[in-house]
Amino acid sequence: MYNNKKILAIIPARGGSKGLPGKNIKPLCGKPLIGWSIEQAQASEYIDEIFVSTDSTEIATVAESFGIKVPFLRPSELATDTSPSSAFVLHTIAYYRTKGQEFDYILLLEPTSPLRDVDDINIAIEQLLNHNTAKSIVGVSKVEATHPAFLVNISKEGLLKPYLEEMKVLRRQELNDLYFFEGSLYLSETDYYIETQSFYHNLTLPYVVPKYKSYEVDDIVDFYIIEKLLELKLNNILK
Repeated sequence: MYNNKKILAIIPARGGSKGLPGKNIKPLCGKPLIGWSIEQAQASEYIDEIFVSTDSTEIATVAESFGIKVPFLRPSELATDTSPSSAFVLHTIAYYRTKGQEFDYILLLEPTSPLRDVDDINIAIEQLLNHNTAKSIVGVSKVEATHPAFLVNISKEGLLKPYLEEMKVLRRQELNDLYFFEGSLYLSETDYYIETQSFYHNLTLPYVVPKYKSYEVDDIVDFYIIEKLLELKLNNILK
């Protein structure tokens, strides 16, 4: 609880990953991938309840080994490749309401972003709940090598064409700052999420993370990169 507001953390973990099968429970620096997000949520004094949303008995068993009760598996219709994330979030909110439990805010922590810290969670909560108008906050990171100024198209003739107005390579110092949604955390006022069914809208704050924390596990290459970054972080080389 923070500022007398109750917070529910939802950790989504489907069993059917195609890019890296079994990724949510794949061992990463000594613990299953999902374990990093569970322990980060457990370390936050602001979070009142942690719910793991999964369609996999194997993932549920791993979550329970970290002290998280998984009262049911996510319905199959909410666990397909095309199921919107809002569906299982709304389903989770509805489940708690049937139990008479209300939460003022919901926090979504993807297991695929293990490089976040509990400090990231706590600071994001503080920033949103102390803001006068914002209804949500999401993780973003600064665009660097993929800045639009560096992008080109290939014409029908096989020639490079600038994505922007002219073929001009700028120095990074000359670029306007742009950010991308990096996925490490999503926090919203519960009622506003139910209304919009999204963490993204005109009342969304940015929570800016450094480049290394923006890496997500989508495939085996990502996994090995993150494994090395996590090793550096655990050895206090990355801050």
